[in-house]
Amino acid sequence: MRFGLIVRNDSHSDSVARYIKEQCLRIGWIYDDAAPELLISIGGDGTLLRGIHHYIDHLNRISVVGIHTGTLGFYTDYTQEEVDTFIHDIQFHEVQYEEMPLLEMQIDDSSDRLYALNEMRIESLSRTLSLDVSIDGECFEHCTGSGICISTQAGSTAINRALQGAVIDDGLRVLQLCEIMPISHKNHHSLRNPYIMRLDRRIEVQSDSFISARVCYDHLDRSLDQAKHLLIQTSQKKVRFARYRQYSYLKRLKNLY
Repeated sequence: MRFGLIVRNDSHSDSVARYIKEQCLRIGWIYDDAAPELLISIGGDGTLLRGIHHYIDHLNRISVVGIHTGTLGFYTDYTQEEVDTFIHDIQFHEVQYEEMPLLEMQIDDSSDRLYALNEMRIESLSRTLSLDVSIDGECFEHCTGSGICISTQAGSTAINRALQGAVIDDGLRVLQLCEIMPISHKNHHSLRNPYIMRLDRRIEVQSDSFISARVCYDHLDRSLDQAKHLLIQTSQKKVRFARYRQYSYLKRLKNLY
């Protein structure tokens, strides 16, 4: 097995990473940071997301597993106290794979694509955004406020939850749209509730001006100053998690809050 490491930037995580690397080499695995088959994330969810985006063009040949040494470990299967359990499991347990689709955004007619495992937010902190949202080519609503958030099932526990969006059970492949600080008055109001939709929906966002707006995708962001039209949909790219033991979704949730 060829393996690579993505490590949180602190001395403790570095120490855990050195130990895991030594143990993986001891059992005959090959360290290959350029083309790993298994990416071992040591840190929190931010570290794991960083690893996914680093290998974004090679996800079809990589699986991911997380060791939690950070502040939030929703995606991780082992804690820092369970490193020896992890080493045992990768030797003696049959791996199961769980795939999670990414979100994909196209800006205008660009061939460039942005990807996110958790969510994509179109938002501005300095001015009110006026957004026309269409779903599958049909006008859905006009949103006025700080922006909108579109999340995956996996990302329903992240920023979406802070926006009072619904937490979506494991195994349900859906998208969710939440408004960010919507403005409502007697002449204008929008749905204001989270909208949960099928995975195959295509969401289009247009505005007379995206000036000062940014798209925040996972831990990354980009200016939308020159944009006119955004298309967000489920990508063909998927993250494949390597599961060496059963770890219930309900337990993940309880550890979160």
